[in-house]
Amino acid sequence: MSGSPGATKLNENGIPDFESLPLREGDPKYSAWGLYGDKDELGTLNRLTDDRVAEAAKNEIKTGVRISLNWPLNAQKDSDSGFFNRKLFHQDLFAKPPRCVNDDKERLFYNGVTMEDIHEDGGSGVNGIQAWAQKGIVGRGVLVDHHSWRLEQINKKQQPNQELDPRLVNFDHFATTPIPLGDIRACLESQGTEIKFGDILFIRSGWIPKHQTLSLSSPATLASHASHNPPSFCGLEPSPQLFKFLWSHFSAVAGDQPSLECWPPLATRDPVNSGDQSSLHEVMLAGWRMPIGELFDLEALARECRNRKRWSFFVTSEVVNVKGGVASPPNALAIF
Repeated sequence: MSGSPGATKLNENGIPDFESLPLREGDPKYSAWGLYGDKDELGTLNRLTDDRVAEAAKNEIKTGVRISLNWPLNAQKDSDSGFFNRKLFHQDLFAKPPRCVNDDKERLFYNGVTMEDIHEDGGSGVNGIQAWAQKGIVGRGVLVDHHSWRLEQINKKQQPNQELDPRLVNFDHFATTPIPLGDIRACLESQGTEIKFGDILFIRSGWIPKHQTLSLSSPATLASHASHNPPSFCGLEPSPQLFKFLWSHFSAVAGDQPSLECWPPLATRDPVNSGDQSSLHEVMLAGWRMPIGELFDLEALARECRNRKRWSFFVTSEVVNVKGGVASPPNALAIF
């Protein structure tokens, strides 16, 4: 490889512009390997500096009201099995050749770590979740309440001579339904929410209340959705524009659906490189080591935000300290 991350121009937030990615010739597209050193395991969590966390606490914590973001572990107790063929309350990782879904890029993980690096000496723990457990994921959170915004748009357009947007009306939580960047920006503008560099982004799609409705009214339908392989879910629409948006602003991103991006992943076609296909998981996790949160319970949070007319808050998430771990319950609180 040629080139050096140290020679890359950094913007006012201390990161290279999205257009500068990858930082070195030969690295995977959109990756930021080497930005914080070849041995770094924090990735975009380096953006959560002590100063930013202290500022978030000062500006966001006003009343001490605390909201849990943890969906109960027994929330799917009425199902025979979980989505993605996962056992309830337990998860095993299986290699499924020829496509081994490890959220890697070109069979490489963040900073070029290989599968062999991870498994050497019975498990090296490199890029394990224990690196995130040392200081937690703590800072200013921002909620994009897409579900409420979408319903508001439908209600507004039900006036005389107003044409309903079928894309919003026919939104299907259990289909590969994309949430495009334009909707996220429109929602933020409608809320009057300002984004600050290093924020932790939360997207409420409404998947959990839809799941709860089906669990009560049509468990057979819910079981049918769970039996699909692969299952289908709504989620963020991967695009170069969305990649740029996430890279330019956030330290971590979470949603209330089983997959942050719409699933199965949509092939992303870059207009400059017509053959390019990228998913959020491989770009965010393997390219940037930006944490992805899924199945966060954002219902009480959304109600609190609406009541306060403020969609920013202080958030803390303490992941489990397991060497080599690949996931964790969120253990998250939003504090107002």
